[in-house]
Amino acid sequence: MGSTLATLLIAVLGFIMVAGLGFALAGGDNGQAKTVKRAQALVGAEGRPGGRRRPAVSAQDQRRRQILKTLRDQDRQQKKATLSISAKMQQAGLGDNVRNFWIASGVVGVVVLLVVLLLRQSPFIGLGLGFAAGFGLPRWVLGFLAARRVKKFTEAFPDAMDIIVRGIRSGLPVHDSLRVIARETAEPMAGQFNRLVEGIGMGVSMDQALEKMFEQMPTPEVRFFAIVLAIQAKTGGNLAEALGNLSTVIRARKLMREKIKALSGEAVASAFIIGSLPPGVMALISMTAPEYMKPLFTDPRGHMMLLAGAVWMSIGIFAMRKMINFRI
Repeated sequence: MGSTLATLLIAVLGFIMVAGLGFALAGGDNGQAKTVKRAQALVGAEGRPGGRRRPAVSAQDQRRRQILKTLRDQDRQQKKATLSISAKMQQAGLGDNVRNFWIASGVVGVVVLLVVLLLRQSPFIGLGLGFAAGFGLPRWVLGFLAARRVKKFTEAFPDAMDIIVRGIRSGLPVHDSLRVIARETAEPMAGQFNRLVEGIGMGVSMDQALEKMFEQMPTPEVRFFAIVLAIQAKTGGNLAEALGNLSTVIRARKLMREKIKALSGEAVASAFIIGSLPPGVMALISMTAPEYMKPLFTDPRGHMMLLAGAVWMSIGIFAMRKMINFRI
């Protein structure tokens, strides 16, 4: 009975550690709700029941309300996109065949289970580690690939805006400027704008084509680009100046991200070291002095200590992730 309980506890601990570290490394919320809140602050108290209303609504107020409405609609779309495996695969450039992803996940889980069984460990440990690896590891890899591709797209996005600005100022239509981006830039920028140009050429409206682009690259930069084009199409204005300002804002955001990354580098390194110390020390002691660690797996009090340690370790991982996960 004691050995069975110990193996079950080890399997649970393995799952918690793998899943917790995967969640901490993969990243989660992208902070889009903060953007909506900032836009709501611009609107002010006009929409509140007790707020004072002016008799005439200015053009600036209409513009703010239009931006707020667009942000709310696209925030719902982005939440749906970021939670979908199919959308993550498109962001990573792997197509949208979810069936292949689940097949690969099952293969990874079975391989880990077989490796544990070949090492003559308990089947319960193999099941726990196999489930953690099959369910968590492929998702972490997919999230890593998607984040890397989205980051590459975001870094090249200001240059694409500059191409559009120069094209408009030289007399080119917006569609021709988009075609230049699709032809002259590198992936993934070229592929995304090529789909945008092809969709517009087949009769899809600009708003619908940008919405599709936003689903495949759900970034604030694409959102701002879509809002600028939508507002300019409805209210008019100098598109070259608006896109030039957008390029400046995106570069300023990138500079701020790099500055925060440099300032928080020590905290990130400390979080990884602190998070890896308990399991690392436990593994080293188990290899050098197995009799010293044996009571943890054979005594009921040791089981309670392991369970408490796993709970506090999970809480610490989530807390450290919140501390080092900066969003702009």
